[in-house]
Amino acid sequence: MNKMFSKKYWLFLIILILIFTIHVDYGISKDLKNEWSAGVAKIEITPQTPMWMAGYSSRVHEATGTLHPLWAKALAVKDGAGNLGVIVTIDILGLPKNMSDTILEQCEIFYGLDRSRIILSNSHTHSGPALRKSLDKVYPTTPEHVQQIDKYSRHLEDQIVLLIGQAFENMSPVSILASQGSVDFAVNRRNNRSGKKLPKKKDQKGPYDYTVPVIQVHNQDDMLATVFGYACHATVLNGYDWCGDYPGYAQIEVEDMFPGTTAMFFQGCGADQNPLPRRKVSLAEKYGKALASTVKDVIEKPAVEISPELQCTFGYVDLDFASLPDRNLLEKLAADSTKGFEHRWAQSMVQKLDDGQTIPQSYPYPVQVWHMGEQTLIALGGEVVVDYAIQLKRMFGENTIVMGYCNDVMAYIPTVQILREGGYEGAQSQIVYDLPSTWSADIENRILSKVLELTDELGIKLPESALLAE
Repeated sequence: MNKMFSKKYWLFLIILILIFTIHVDYGISKDLKNEWSAGVAKIEITPQTPMWMAGYSSRVHEATGTLHPLWAKALAVKDGAGNLGVIVTIDILGLPKNMSDTILEQCEIFYGLDRSRIILSNSHTHSGPALRKSLDKVYPTTPEHVQQIDKYSRHLEDQIVLLIGQAFENMSPVSILASQGSVDFAVNRRNNRSGKKLPKKKDQKGPYDYTVPVIQVHNQDDMLATVFGYACHATVLNGYDWCGDYPGYAQIEVEDMFPGTTAMFFQGCGADQNPLPRRKVSLAEKYGKALASTVKDVIEKPAVEISPELQCTFGYVDLDFASLPDRNLLEKLAADSTKGFEHRWAQSMVQKLDDGQTIPQSYPYPVQVWHMGEQTLIALGGEVVVDYAIQLKRMFGENTIVMGYCNDVMAYIPTVQILREGGYEGAQSQIVYDLPSTWSADIENRILSKVLELTDELGIKLPESALLAE
C-alpha cells in the first residue's frame, strides 16, 4: 500500500466513524428540545516544510521560521429542532473558490451538510501559506513552489473536512450569548496614508467600523468557545515567519484569559482598513492584546442569550466585469517583464485567449445568511470594504454581525464610490487576483439586493428605523 493510498484510506475510515457519530449519537432527545448543543475542535495547520507565503508580492523566498502556530478551528452547533451549522475560522489569507468548493462538496457527501450550513471564515493573515490558484500571478514562484503549494492545499482541505466532523463529535448542551464592544486601532488606509504621520484619532478620516462582535458558547462547566471579529487587515507583519498576525495574538490572549475556551477570530469588512503603525512584532502583539482585552470586557458584562433556533441560507449573485481586456494592451504588458504581477497577469490572459478559452464576463459571488434566534449573521465573500458593514447594520440593526472574507476570497469588493475613485481597492486589485477587469458599477446594488433576497427568505424584516430612513 503506497503512502498516498494509505493516507486516503485512513481519512476515509475516520470520516466514516465521524458520520456514524453525527447521525447516531446526536438525535434529538426530549431533554435537548429547547436548548443548543455545540462542539469545538481545532487543528494546527502550520506548514511543516519551508514554502511560499501569501499576501505580498515583494517577498523573494519561502518562510524561514514560526512566531506562533497557525490554526483551523470549528464550532458546530445544533438548535432545539436538530438544525445543524458550523463556523470554521482559519489562520490563512483566504480560501479560493476551488478549495472551498472541494471542502463543501466533501462535507455534503460525508456529513449531509449543504453549503448554507458551513461558514468558512479566513483571518486574512499575510503571514500564512500561499494556496492553490490564489493570487498565483503575484508571487515569483517556480514550478517546484507551485507543486509544494498544491500539496499543502490538498492536505488543508482534508484537515478541514476532518475538523468539522470532530467538532460535531464533541457536542454537548450549551447556552449561546451575543454582545459587542469596540476597539479603535483600525485606520482607513485610503484616507489616512501610512507613509505620513497619522493624525490624532479624533482627526482621522473614515469610514471605519470599530465594533467587536462576540459570541460566547457556555457548557455546564465553562466557556466552550469565544467567537469574535474585527474589521481590519491582518497586515502588521510582512516578514518570513509564520504568524496569525494580530488576530493570532488576540486568540492566544483570549485563551490565556479564559482557560478551556477555544478562541475563534473572524475578519469583518476590513478591506480598506489597516492597523497603523505596523511592521513590528511588538505592534502585532499590542493590537492582539487590545482586541483580546475588549473581548474580555464584553464577556464580563451582561449579554443577550440567543434562543435555540438556527436558519441558514446561501446563494450566488453574478457580479459583472466592466469590460474585457484589450488584446493589444495585454500583449504589450505580457512583453514587458518590468511590470511584475501585471506582466504575469497579461501573460496568463494572452495564454487563455491563445488556448481558445472564453474570458468570463461575470463572477459567481457568494452571500450567506444565518439567523440564530434573534441574531442575524451575514457572511460575504471577497475582501469587502467597510462601507458594506455600515450599510447592512443601518439596514438590519447595529447588532447585526457582518463577516467578510468568507467561503471564497476572489478579489476586493469595493463600493461604487471606490470604483469611481480608483486606487488599489477600486482599480488594481482585480488584476492581482487574476480577474479580467474591474467590477461593473452595479456591484453594490447587486450584493445588497442579494442580501435582502436571502434575509427575506428567512423572514428577517428590516426594522422600522431602516424603513423610515428610506
